[in-house]
Amino acid sequence: MAEKRRDSKGRILRTGESQRKDGRYAYKYTDGTGKPQFVYAWKLVATDKTPTGKRDDISLREKEKEINRDIADGIDTVGKKMTVCQLYAKQNSQRVDVKRGTQKQREYLMGLLRDDPLGGKSIDAVKPSDAKEWAIRMREKGFSYQSISNYKRSLRAAFFIAIEDDCVRKNPFSFALNKVLEDDRGEKTVLTPEQEESLIDFTQNDPVYRKYADELIILLGTGLRISEFCGLTTNLDFKNRLIRVDHQLLRDSKNGYYIETPKTKSGYREIPMSEPVYRALKRVLKNRGKKPTITVDGYTNFLFLKEDGTPRVGINYNSMIKGLVKKYNKHHKEPLPSITPHSLRHTFCTRMANAGMNPKALQYIMGHANITMTLDYYTHVDACSVKAEMERLAA
Repeated sequence: MAEKRRDSKGRILRTGESQRKDGRYAYKYTDGTGKPQFVYAWKLVATDKTPTGKRDDISLREKEKEINRDIADGIDTVGKKMTVCQLYAKQNSQRVDVKRGTQKQREYLMGLLRDDPLGGKSIDAVKPSDAKEWAIRMREKGFSYQSISNYKRSLRAAFFIAIEDDCVRKNPFSFALNKVLEDDRGEKTVLTPEQEESLIDFTQNDPVYRKYADELIILLGTGLRISEFCGLTTNLDFKNRLIRVDHQLLRDSKNGYYIETPKTKSGYREIPMSEPVYRALKRVLKNRGKKPTITVDGYTNFLFLKEDGTPRVGINYNSMIKGLVKKYNKHHKEPLPSITPHSLRHTFCTRMANAGMNPKALQYIMGHANITMTLDYYTHVDACSVKAEMERLAA
């Protein structure tokens, strides 16, 4: 009978175990693909002491137990050692045909992961507590609750792929973020009908901002996203009084102007022109004249232009509205809240919900992919209606 192998302390080594000359233990096994793999440890069992100057780690026998459990459960013992950054890259590689904005967001999150301890951690070592600590670090770095929530959703999706590929058993990003961080997102900023009317009236009579009055009327009367609004061209369907939405106009510092298709299929839609919107568009077209514009990815003759003849984009309207509200508040005792072009979209949606528009019809006009997004406005309206009704009865 062959003599059993022993370590330097005389202990019998099991099949696959060995001890190197430097004292480190090794365990050889075969992974799910039939390839030999090795793990190492300075301790054979948990009660051994880690040699001085060596990094403390679990023992070889503990590692063997994990490996055997993984093999029995069909876990990919090699795949589970990929880092979080590698997992996120793997997720992104499975869907490459994405919009430019999505690609930029992916690159940004990858940069954040590389700069964070989480990014270099093997996915099998990431626990829910690690994911929660990552969220707290993100808040400490100044990221908003909404941004952290978006990043968490992306990482949760990445770990879902790892679960499907049998690399890990559980998803460490399945925790509720509001149990870790305070959800400090405020309610959507919505103008009341009185504020909306007062703002339009002020704009129409202001010598500086009157040129933007019709644009505000159109934004408040259509609920268009600002990128969709900026993408409108002189090719308008006045006969049927419809605004066809099939693209967005965007611009970044690296590539300049570019066209994107709507974010989802729901973004393709036809919005009816109300009478005020119809008249405003007619005035804009008349005042614009026949000025030629640049061509962007096949689109030209954009409707809303800057002084130099180039199309306006979202950032132009952000600054314009900020200046307009600042000036408005100087002349009114009841100031307007801080608003953005997206606030005008919220205002339109809330007004339509308050008027009793069918939720599915409003979902279509807004281009919402999910009816839940639309119904949120009805919930807001209900709360406002209850308050107004109570105030009426108490009067």
